[in-house]
Amino acid sequence: MPLLVFSLMLVVFGLTTGEFVIAGILPDVARELSVSVPAAGLLVSAYALGMIVGGPVVTTLTARLPRRPLIAGLVATSIVGNTASALAPTYPVLLAARFLAGLVVATFFAVAISTAVSTAPAGRQASTVARLTLGMNLGIVAGTPLGTFIGHNLGWRATFAAVAAFSAAALALVLRSMPDQPAPAVGSLVGELRVFTGRDVMLAIALTAAGNLGVVTVFSFLAPLATDVSGFSDEAVPLLLLVYGTGAVLGNFLGGWLADKALMPSLAGLLTVLAGALAVGWPASGHRVSAAVLWFLLGVLAFAIIPGMQTRVVATAQAAPTLAVAVNASGFQLAAAFAGWLGGRLIDGPGPRSIYPVAAALTVAGLLIALHALRSDRRPAATPAPQEPAAHP
Repeated sequence: MPLLVFSLMLVVFGLTTGEFVIAGILPDVARELSVSVPAAGLLVSAYALGMIVGGPVVTTLTARLPRRPLIAGLVATSIVGNTASALAPTYPVLLAARFLAGLVVATFFAVAISTAVSTAPAGRQASTVARLTLGMNLGIVAGTPLGTFIGHNLGWRATFAAVAAFSAAALALVLRSMPDQPAPAVGSLVGELRVFTGRDVMLAIALTAAGNLGVVTVFSFLAPLATDVSGFSDEAVPLLLLVYGTGAVLGNFLGGWLADKALMPSLAGLLTVLAGALAVGWPASGHRVSAAVLWFLLGVLAFAIIPGMQTRVVATAQAAPTLAVAVNASGFQLAAAFAGWLGGRLIDGPGPRSIYPVAAALTVAGLLIALHALRSDRRPAATPAPQEPAAHP
């Protein structure tokens, strides 16, 4: 793996850990700041809202910047947000810090993914995305459990401080390995935005949001689901995150391979299995062994759908792939923001176990979008009617 790709993967690892580690330390944050677990769940929504806003806005404003200083500025902003999270004296300040940390992440992912896809061999775009997003998988399998372990033993503030320090080290490696590159040629703002008038592009973004909403809701409340429903101790939560992350690594490569073979059929099939697994969560979550197996399976499926979804967006938005990927990341985070609110309401209402069947129903909505896109792809294109031959004089 080239040094530049490796260093960018490390940045993805740090950003992913900073995003998902809140799932393991949510009860700790709630206790220290004297807020309820549902209120602490809004920290997930705050980070997601930053990505939702930052995806289109930051990407549009920075489209003409050279790549090296752009990446440096994006990662530095995330470092500031995580440092502020570690130092936040109150809950509102922590909310603002999480928003800042997420503000630039979608743009960073968009620049990295669109560059990787543009340099990939024909027919290997999805697997190339999978290799780039290995850092995301490692953030789940290693970074999130390690961050949770740090939070349980040194306090949750130490977790965010560690994320900031690691991201700074990864950024230094990126700056050493990345050559100076001019900004890519881009059209007018109106021309870039015109890509979103395409039906296939909007369907691809809607697929990302709807297809991920259910499993993101479950993951956002992993800690209370594990302790209050499945009977695990707080100390076991990092191990469950490790189980989930191990499945995520396998799912990432599986999804890339399947998407290269048959993009939309594989996405429809994976979403079908994901909806079934989430539905099984209601009975399975009551037993520790079956719950651990379920978390592994959810990790596989949750990350198997990502390479195909990213590739679908790039394929349908050839005119402005970087902006489209950034907005697609915002679509994912729109799901995460809603997940933080929805999970809290379910915990306050019917109880945490109800998250599983609701998540299954939401995933079915994503499946319906995938089936609609698949049917549209298979519809034969209209061909012009044959012309009558000209009469000979």
